[in-house]
Amino acid sequence: MVGEEWFGQQYFGVRCEWGEAGAVALAPTSACVVVVDVLSFTTSVSVAVDAGTRVYPFPWRDDRAAAFAEERNAVLAVGRRAVTADRPWSLSPAALRRAPVVSRLVLPSPNGSAISSAVTGIPVLAGSLRNATAVARWIRRQGWGTTDRPVAVIAAGERWPGRDALRPSIEDLLGAGAIIAALAAAGAGPLSPESTIARTAFETTGDLAATLAECSSGRELRTGGFADDVAVAGELDAGTAVPLRIDGAFAAAE
Repeated sequence: MVGEEWFGQQYFGVRCEWGEAGAVALAPTSACVVVVDVLSFTTSVSVAVDAGTRVYPFPWRDDRAAAFAEERNAVLAVGRRAVTADRPWSLSPAALRRAPVVSRLVLPSPNGSAISSAVTGIPVLAGSLRNATAVARWIRRQGWGTTDRPVAVIAAGERWPGRDALRPSIEDLLGAGAIIAALAAAGAGPLSPESTIARTAFETTGDLAATLAECSSGRELRTGGFADDVAVAGELDAGTAVPLRIDGAFAAAE
């Protein structure tokens, strides 16, 4: 791979990068990939999998979604503002918590879902602030998080409006940092400098809830009427299930 010598973080047991390109770059030399999209894909996956739902990631604004869901006998989630009494399932983790539990859910997403789909051939986990410690401990039980079997933690980031360009986001840096901190506490390492920066950002953030609420992505959701989603995303270690991609869907790892 072009640039692997410089950008692969190959000397470290815990690695960290941004976006789909970062995931594709690190995946070939990693034992697993942890996708972190705090507002809101991986938080929504955490809420749904905690409730026993299998979650299928799917590209955003793809006309094939309905057929994909029908083929899998799954419910198709709608956009946040398209929720109705008959279709209460959406990318909103707060809405998912209120909605009836379904066995299978197709959850389109522009960032975390695309990254999850881009990584093939190795285990993919959905990590967030809600399940940071649970995910880290499960990874360590597999013997991953060493230089021989490294972990790649991928902060999804957002997209700049109107441009196909990555916007690094505070919430995903903090989510990645929480998982990396928990991995380090469980004996994983050494940490790459990129991982160390993410861990430090998490460990030195005094008021996590306020930071999520006031960061750009948090303010966007709050001003749009979805403050509850920001609150759910900040429920540090409230989740117990570890969402692992199995046969194309995230389900609770054993």
